[in-house]
Amino acid sequence: MERDPNTFLSQVIEICDRIVEFVDSIDFLHYKLDELVKSAVERRFINIGESLNRLKQIDAEMFNSIPDAQRVIGFRNILVHGYESVSDELVWEIVSERILPLRNTCEQLLK
Repeated sequence: MERDPNTFLSQVIEICDRIVEFVDSIDFLHYKLDELVKSAVERRFINIGESLNRLKQIDAEMFNSIPDAQRVIGFRNILVHGYESVSDELVWEIVSERILPLRNTCEQLLK
């Protein structure tokens, strides 16, 4: 795997874009009832957590420039190991309020 921090930032940006695409034309009720969309979104959050964890390992300073990056990794761990405790409301809140700021921060760091 590439050890360039920009690779991991690019991955996060791309994954955020996919999540936005997945939920672009739906509301919370549709999200809650659509197992396929929920699974896709949660899987992508796992991927974001992995990318940020790898970024942390190779460039701690850049990682620390991303607000809540450690919480994103923690969320990834919950999705992987405690998925039964994840509420749809929490995931939807993160998608609605935090995914674009995360994407924008990574894009700023990439420049």
